[in-house]
Amino acid sequence: MDPELVNQAYGRFFAGEPERLDPVGLFARVATSVPAYRKFLAERGIDPASVRTLEDFRRLPLLDKDSYHRRYPLPELCRDGRLDGCDMIAVSSGSSGTPTIWPRSLADELAIARRFEQVFRAFEADRRSTLAVVCFPLGTWVGGLFTTACVRHLAAKGFPVTVVAPGNNKAEILRVIPELAPHCEQLVLLGYPPFLKDVVDSGEGWDRYDVKLVLAGEVFSEPWRDLMAERTGLRDRERDVVSLYGTADAGVLGTETALSVSIRRFLADRPELAHELFGGVRLPTLVQYDPGSRFFEEQDGTLLFTGDNGIPLIRYHIADEGGVVSYSDMLAFCARHGFTPTPGPELPFVYVFGRSLFTVSYFGANVYPENVTVGLEQPGISDWVTGKFVLETVEDAARDVRLRVTVELAPGRTGDPAVLAESIRTHVARLNSEFAHYVPADRQLPEVVMKEAGDPEYFPVGVKHRYTR
Repeated sequence: MDPELVNQAYGRFFAGEPERLDPVGLFARVATSVPAYRKFLAERGIDPASVRTLEDFRRLPLLDKDSYHRRYPLPELCRDGRLDGCDMIAVSSGSSGTPTIWPRSLADELAIARRFEQVFRAFEADRRSTLAVVCFPLGTWVGGLFTTACVRHLAAKGFPVTVVAPGNNKAEILRVIPELAPHCEQLVLLGYPPFLKDVVDSGEGWDRYDVKLVLAGEVFSEPWRDLMAERTGLRDRERDVVSLYGTADAGVLGTETALSVSIRRFLADRPELAHELFGGVRLPTLVQYDPGSRFFEEQDGTLLFTGDNGIPLIRYHIADEGGVVSYSDMLAFCARHGFTPTPGPELPFVYVFGRSLFTVSYFGANVYPENVTVGLEQPGISDWVTGKFVLETVEDAARDVRLRVTVELAPGRTGDPAVLAESIRTHVARLNSEFAHYVPADRQLPEVVMKEAGDPEYFPVGVKHRYTR
């Protein structure tokens, strides 16, 4: 790693210099300096000198893990063909298959720290003493160590932030918070949504701390946000719960803002408007992104991005379903429907449904975990479930296909599976027009199976949960 490049990156970070990404210019640099990309273009008969305009750029072939990352030796994917230009390795979560190696440098890390800076400034953590508790898993997976490093960079910049990183060790989290949180003005918990819910449900006295939540990895519903606000005593639901759109491939790509959350909450009770805007029956995560850091495109209902990373990526197909909406188009949409959102940054929006792999097809209808989640979050139910479940289709003795939802019970709790099944049916049918219209009425009620917390087959401890089989 070049010390001069690190010094320059720190200088820009500390000075708050705006980032500037020219996708065509980045393409030219990557085509020159990254051996794997040179080969990738040559194998397709593409002369880098012929790519001069954004229109030329948009005609470049897409990258993905199979056609690019897994095809070339790891050093050849890095700048100048050198793995030692990167000082840290992370692996993908393996949500869609085999885990993948992603190197990064300290300079790459500082670029992502700017996204955390945006979130922590919204929390006023630049002037309020803050305890940040990193609850993402530690180790080679990207969440824990990357997040810890980025928050420490904020401390180095002068934010009065102290970081503790128990990872996804619930007992340790609940041990350190009462010791440390009283010494700070606010408490920020960073982790995956279902795990943080488990932490909150297992603790007590959260209203003693000024709690903020930073979430990643999964789409959650607005009733879930409300539930967590009630259980933690957090005061501002538009500002105090922030979802990040991030990947191992490129770190944090976008963040929720008060503006994006206010729009999402407006749409949550208006499925017809959400469908008009997003073109789907689900409510996606809605974030804003900095076009000076990442260049987003939408193709066939999925997202592409371009960015400079440890492995620079040009028109990378991330396999997330979603799209892009400009700032002006989003505000015009809101105005047409009589809604004035909370003010926020004048940045474009990206919406993310998640991976298309995470669905179950039932009578030709795509059933999404996000729809099922709402059924678990209702009063009278949310108290006895953790929020984790597994959605699958199974054949019964007559070879008829049934929709099964296996639910994790909260420790020491139980409930009525018939009540839960009816709640799931009601809310999936309300939110998912395919389900309501494709699935016969007498087949819409799911089979609910309840398992104890930490069941080794369905809910193993310490493993990233998968909601479908």
